[in-house]
Amino acid sequence: MAADYYALLGVAPGATDEEIKRAYRRKARELHPDRTGGDPAAEARFKEVSLAYEVLRDPQRRARYDRFGPDGVDAPPAGMADSFFGGGFSEIFDAFFGGAGMGMRRGGGPARGADAEVVLELDLSQAAFGAAREVSVELPVTCATCDGSGARPGTTAVRCPDCRGTGEVRQARQSILGQVVTAAPCRRCQGLGEAIASPCSDCRGEGRSVEQRSFTVEVPAGVDQGSTLRLTGRGPAGPRGGPAGDLYVHLSVRPHPRFTRHGDDLTAVLPVSMTQAALGATFEFETLDGTETVAVAPGTQSGHVVRLRTRGVPHVRGRGRGDLLVEVTVQTPTDLTKEQEELLRRLAAERGEEIAPPDSGFLSRLRSAFG
Repeated sequence: MAADYYALLGVAPGATDEEIKRAYRRKARELHPDRTGGDPAAEARFKEVSLAYEVLRDPQRRARYDRFGPDGVDAPPAGMADSFFGGGFSEIFDAFFGGAGMGMRRGGGPARGADAEVVLELDLSQAAFGAAREVSVELPVTCATCDGSGARPGTTAVRCPDCRGTGEVRQARQSILGQVVTAAPCRRCQGLGEAIASPCSDCRGEGRSVEQRSFTVEVPAGVDQGSTLRLTGRGPAGPRGGPAGDLYVHLSVRPHPRFTRHGDDLTAVLPVSMTQAALGATFEFETLDGTETVAVAPGTQSGHVVRLRTRGVPHVRGRGRGDLLVEVTVQTPTDLTKEQEELLRRLAAERGEEIAPPDSGFLSRLRSAFG
């Protein structure tokens, strides 16, 4: 019975690309040989799940799988639109007549490794101005003992007995157009055309082993939370000497104690006293670039924003930077001394403002109510 790729991943046939990706990551963690202690059944299941993911992550291969099943993934049946319009004459001829005597065969080769993901934490300054950071991740790498061949040193792979070295298995079917010959990757050798008679003792014929690897990541200036960098060819090595996949580095920016980011702009709060807001003052304010002078004009109200241009985050695409928006918050004084209270009362009287009488009991109750 043909494998159900959707069932292998545990998703519905209508699953989105993101749902398929999440399901594969979950299954891969559960079935990886390092977690299962080399259990052959789990390892076989891991390979099936990986094959299912490789098919369903590719829109064209997934469409062919939905129409024709596993056998039609890499060789769609002749007579169908995608064969006649996308495959060319040689594939149509091959589908009907099997390429007998014509010397036609698909090029085989080791499969590409899957992609991997890792999270890299940055502080706001590193995200704003860029940085060279090192990431460490556990990945399948080419086995050093067999140099990726999967065969025990001193031995070599032999021609696969199932596909006779072609890397594919052909099936003849009857259709309304006559006999149709379809081809699918050989399950024994996974399309390589070679089988391992004496597997390498270190990688058990896989051609790769898991190791801790470190990479230097050049983080560009202006990246934000959720940005992803792609390191081409730095992901897991493919089985049996196949090319490596890609490593996706997801960036996570730690919250800053003073600044909040909104796009490429930064916001911050500047607390000032009532008298400073009334009479004006200048402050030394620490930005990402260093100390800047912020002037608060006389009569400034709480909530007023001072804009420091080009003191925000550099634009990740193109030139220029965002701004730093400093919000002024006026703080009301508390725990006044008698002299300070008297000064404020004289000021209120001078301005004709109505205030509470100097009743200690009333003031105590008022403070208690709002304390």
